[in-house]
Amino acid sequence: MNLINALAISIGALAAVATWLCLGTSFGLQVWALFIAWGSFYHTGGGADGLTKSAINHVWGAVVATVALVIVGMVGGSVIVTSALVGASVVVLVLGAHLPFLATIPAAVYGYASTAAFCLLTGVAIGDFAAVAKAAGVVVISMILGNIFGFVSEKIAGALAAKSDA
Repeated sequence: MNLINALAISIGALAAVATWLCLGTSFGLQVWALFIAWGSFYHTGGGADGLTKSAINHVWGAVVATVALVIVGMVGGSVIVTSALVGASVVVLVLGAHLPFLATIPAAVYGYASTAAFCLLTGVAIGDFAAVAKAAGVVVISMILGNIFGFVSEKIAGALAAKSDA
Protein backbone atom coordinates (compact mmCIF):
# COMPACT_ATOMS: atom_id res chain seq x y z
CA MET A 1 0.00 0.00 0.00
CA ASN A 2 1.37 3.42 -0.78
CA LEU A 3 2.01 5.88 2.03
CA ILE A 4 -0.88 8.22 1.17
CA ASN A 5 -3.41 5.37 1.36
CA ALA A 6 -1.82 4.14 4.59
CA LEU A 7 -2.02 7.64 6.08
CA ALA A 8 -5.65 7.98 4.97
CA ILE A 9 -6.54 4.75 6.76
CA SER A 10 -4.57 5.43 9.95
CA ILE A 11 -5.58 9.09 10.25
CA GLY A 12 -9.21 8.35 9.40
CA ALA A 13 -9.51 5.57 11.97
CA LEU A 14 -7.73 7.55 14.66
CA ALA A 15 -9.77 10.68 13.83
CA ALA A 16 -12.89 8.73 14.76
CA VAL A 17 -11.28 7.70 18.07
CA ALA A 18 -10.10 11.27 18.75
CA THR A 19 -13.54 12.70 18.01
CA TRP A 20 -15.19 10.20 20.35
CA LEU A 21 -12.62 11.01 23.04
CA CYS A 22 -13.45 14.72 22.77
CA LEU A 23 -17.20 14.55 22.22
CA GLY A 24 -18.22 11.26 23.80
CA THR A 25 -16.55 11.65 27.18
CA SER A 26 -16.75 14.17 29.98
CA PHE A 27 -13.05 15.12 29.76
CA GLY A 28 -13.82 18.49 28.12
CA LEU A 29 -11.19 17.99 25.43
CA GLN A 30 -11.49 20.21 22.37
CA VAL A 31 -11.55 18.30 19.09
CA TRP A 32 -10.57 21.32 17.02
CA ALA A 33 -7.46 21.97 19.17
CA LEU A 34 -6.54 18.30 18.94
CA PHE A 35 -6.76 18.44 15.13
CA ILE A 36 -4.76 21.68 14.92
CA ALA A 37 -2.00 20.02 16.92
CA TRP A 38 -2.22 16.86 14.81
CA GLY A 39 -1.58 18.95 11.72
CA SER A 40 1.19 20.79 13.53
CA PHE A 41 2.88 17.46 14.29
CA TYR A 42 3.15 16.73 10.58
CA HIS A 43 3.96 20.37 9.78
CA THR A 44 6.98 20.23 12.09
CA GLY A 45 8.35 17.14 10.38
CA GLY A 46 6.76 14.29 12.30
CA GLY A 47 8.60 11.66 14.25
CA ALA A 48 9.73 12.04 17.83
CA ASP A 49 11.39 15.36 17.00
CA GLY A 50 8.21 16.79 15.47
CA LEU A 51 6.16 15.59 18.43
CA THR A 52 8.53 17.26 20.90
CA LYS A 53 8.93 20.53 18.97
CA SER A 54 5.23 20.86 18.29
CA ALA A 55 4.02 20.06 21.82
CA ILE A 56 6.59 22.23 23.62
CA ASN A 57 5.80 25.20 21.42
CA HIS A 58 2.03 24.73 21.86
CA VAL A 59 2.59 24.97 25.60
CA TRP A 60 4.75 28.09 25.15
CA GLY A 61 2.05 29.73 23.05
CA ALA A 62 -0.63 28.86 25.61
CA VAL A 63 1.46 30.31 28.45
CA VAL A 64 2.05 33.59 26.61
CA ALA A 65 -1.63 33.81 25.65
CA THR A 66 -2.67 33.15 29.26
CA VAL A 67 -0.53 35.99 30.56
CA ALA A 68 -1.72 38.31 27.79
CA LEU A 69 -5.40 37.52 28.42
CA VAL A 70 -5.09 38.06 32.16
CA ILE A 71 -3.33 41.40 31.68
CA VAL A 72 -5.91 42.50 29.09
CA GLY A 73 -8.70 41.47 31.48
CA MET A 74 -7.16 43.32 34.40
CA VAL A 75 -6.44 46.50 32.43
CA GLY A 76 -9.83 46.48 30.73
CA GLY A 77 -8.68 49.03 28.22
CA SER A 78 -9.80 50.20 24.85
CA VAL A 79 -9.23 48.40 21.58
CA ILE A 80 -6.00 50.37 21.19
CA VAL A 81 -4.71 49.28 24.61
CA THR A 82 -5.78 45.67 24.03
CA SER A 83 -4.13 45.69 20.59
CA ALA A 84 -0.88 47.05 22.06
CA LEU A 85 -0.89 44.40 24.79
CA VAL A 86 -1.51 41.60 22.29
CA GLY A 87 1.24 42.98 20.06
CA ALA A 88 3.67 43.07 22.98
CA SER A 89 2.78 39.51 23.95
CA VAL A 90 3.42 38.30 20.41
CA VAL A 91 6.83 39.99 20.51
CA VAL A 92 7.58 37.89 23.61
CA LEU A 93 6.20 34.79 21.88
CA VAL A 94 8.52 35.20 18.90
CA LEU A 95 11.53 36.26 20.97
CA GLY A 96 11.24 32.90 22.72
CA ALA A 97 12.64 31.44 19.49
CA HIS A 98 16.09 32.54 20.66
CA LEU A 99 15.91 29.40 22.78
CA PRO A 100 16.28 26.40 20.45
CA PHE A 101 13.44 24.46 22.08
CA LEU A 102 11.05 27.40 21.46
CA ALA A 103 12.18 27.99 17.88
CA THR A 104 9.15 26.42 16.17
CA ILE A 105 7.24 29.69 15.93
CA PRO A 106 4.23 28.42 13.93
CA ALA A 107 3.49 25.78 16.59
CA ALA A 108 3.74 28.45 19.29
CA VAL A 109 1.28 30.60 17.34
CA TYR A 110 -1.14 27.64 17.14
CA GLY A 111 -0.99 27.28 20.92
CA TYR A 112 -1.43 31.02 21.47
CA ALA A 113 -4.33 31.36 19.02
CA SER A 114 -6.09 28.22 20.26
CA THR A 115 -5.89 29.37 23.87
CA ALA A 116 -7.10 32.89 23.08
CA ALA A 117 -9.93 31.59 20.90
CA PHE A 118 -11.14 29.09 23.49
CA CYS A 119 -11.11 31.70 26.26
CA LEU A 120 -12.75 34.44 24.25
CA LEU A 121 -15.37 32.27 22.55
CA THR A 122 -16.44 30.46 25.71
CA GLY A 123 -16.73 33.58 27.85
CA VAL A 124 -13.89 32.84 30.27
CA ALA A 125 -13.36 35.75 32.68
CA ILE A 126 -10.05 36.83 31.18
CA GLY A 127 -9.01 38.90 34.19
CA ASP A 128 -9.22 35.79 36.40
CA PHE A 129 -5.90 33.95 36.23
CA ALA A 130 -7.34 30.69 37.59
CA ALA A 131 -10.13 30.66 34.99
CA VAL A 132 -7.80 31.43 32.11
CA ALA A 133 -5.22 28.91 33.31
CA LYS A 134 -7.89 26.21 33.57
CA ALA A 135 -9.07 26.94 30.03
CA ALA A 136 -5.47 26.99 28.78
CA GLY A 137 -4.95 23.63 30.45
CA VAL A 138 -7.84 22.13 28.49
CA VAL A 139 -6.36 23.48 25.26
CA VAL A 140 -2.84 22.27 26.11
CA ILE A 141 -4.02 18.76 27.00
CA SER A 142 -6.08 18.63 23.81
CA MET A 143 -3.10 19.78 21.77
CA ILE A 144 -0.64 17.37 23.37
CA LEU A 145 -3.07 14.55 22.62
CA GLY A 146 -3.28 15.81 19.05
CA ASN A 147 0.47 15.53 18.73
CA ILE A 148 0.35 12.02 20.17
CA PHE A 149 -2.40 11.08 17.71
CA GLY A 150 -0.18 12.42 14.93
CA PHE A 151 2.75 10.32 16.13
CA VAL A 152 0.62 7.17 16.39
CA SER A 153 -0.98 7.76 12.98
CA GLU A 154 2.46 8.14 11.43
CA LYS A 155 3.67 4.89 13.01
CA ILE A 156 0.58 2.94 11.92
CA ALA A 157 0.80 4.32 8.37
CA GLY A 158 4.47 3.43 8.22
CA ALA A 159 3.71 -0.12 9.33
CA LEU A 160 0.87 -0.47 6.81
CA ALA A 161 3.01 0.82 3.97
CA ALA A 162 5.99 -1.36 4.95
CA LYS A 163 3.79 -4.45 5.31
CA SER A 164 2.50 -4.13 1.76
CA ASP A 165 6.04 -3.54 0.43
CA ALA A 166 7.21 -6.83 1.94
